[in-house]
Amino acid sequence: MRREPGLGVRLKLALSYAGFLMLAGTLLLAVVWVFLLRGVPAEYFAPEFTNIVRVFDPTNFGPTVFGTAAVVVLAFLLVFGLLGGWVLAGRMLAPLNRITEAIRIAESGSLSHRVRLPGRNDEFRELADSFDAMLMRLEAHVAEQQRFAANASHELRTPLAIMQTLLDVASQDPNRDSGELTERLRVVNARAIDLIEALLVLSRAEQRSFLRETVDLSLTVEEAIETLLPVAEKYSITIESSGSISPVVGSPALLLQMTTNLLHNAIVHNLPEHGTVQVSTAIGPECVVLTVENSGGRLVPHLVSTLTEPFQRGTDRVHADHVGAGLGLAIVNSIVRAHAGTLTLTARPAGGLRVAVQLPNQSSSTTR
Repeated sequence: MRREPGLGVRLKLALSYAGFLMLAGTLLLAVVWVFLLRGVPAEYFAPEFTNIVRVFDPTNFGPTVFGTAAVVVLAFLLVFGLLGGWVLAGRMLAPLNRITEAIRIAESGSLSHRVRLPGRNDEFRELADSFDAMLMRLEAHVAEQQRFAANASHELRTPLAIMQTLLDVASQDPNRDSGELTERLRVVNARAIDLIEALLVLSRAEQRSFLRETVDLSLTVEEAIETLLPVAEKYSITIESSGSISPVVGSPALLLQMTTNLLHNAIVHNLPEHGTVQVSTAIGPECVVLTVENSGGRLVPHLVSTLTEPFQRGTDRVHADHVGAGLGLAIVNSIVRAHAGTLTLTARPAGGLRVAVQLPNQSSSTTR
């Protein structure tokens, strides 16, 4: 927004200090007149320029020069107030100048700069600390987005490069079986489509552009189990579910996507045979908890914390026909955050992963 130029804050503060000092001096002189010199004839207080020198003579501080002395005192207070106010305003506004400079640096694209205002806590330091915290979150978000864009570009480039190689080989070998080529292209193309759809879901969850309504999370779990049951049965994975009615407020489609991703992740990252998946929902005073546990290989604890990052995988999938895009838990994390919830990943001592999702229940969501 373009604004008309005006007085600076420092000049305004200096004028305010000077004006307040002048007012205080005037009130002080008025008190002296009311209580000490009210009975003196008025002509004694008429200021004359020739009396200014007499004001500085200690023997002449009588009522005859009071008027001239008052003028001199007020003039001195005005000059002193302006100069002192200018200096004090500069010292008071120095933290604000540092914050302004940090904002200009951030506008130029450098998000690593911090105000780091020293001293004890006050309004300026609270503002500086809040700005530093905002820059820290913004820098982390930008770095995450850049890393995500680089990973997404790499993941998308892989199937496209494979398709290009298959087409080049086919063009050089006219006698090659076209059916085999078509099948390989179909598989690679399906992977690219799955990746793009996953990226769209992730973007939608990050933008939080969805309508909210009451959803029973236990029914969502049942729907996800019914969808993935053929995959689990094909590879001898046993799914156990338990829980009661668990109402939350959110997007039915995104919550179903979240639950399906968790179950699918638990199935494909499991034991080669006779693995188990345990799913439960529970409702508390303020939140609904969805828990998904699966058997599988042992996970390194420091690796678990990175599983929610895009294109990160903790272990190899047990079945090659479910390659995936590496966005399952990243999408889950984004959906959980979009619903004001928390996601906790814990490596099981016996192997496998325990995922706990906490979402505000219906009553706590309506009070926010």
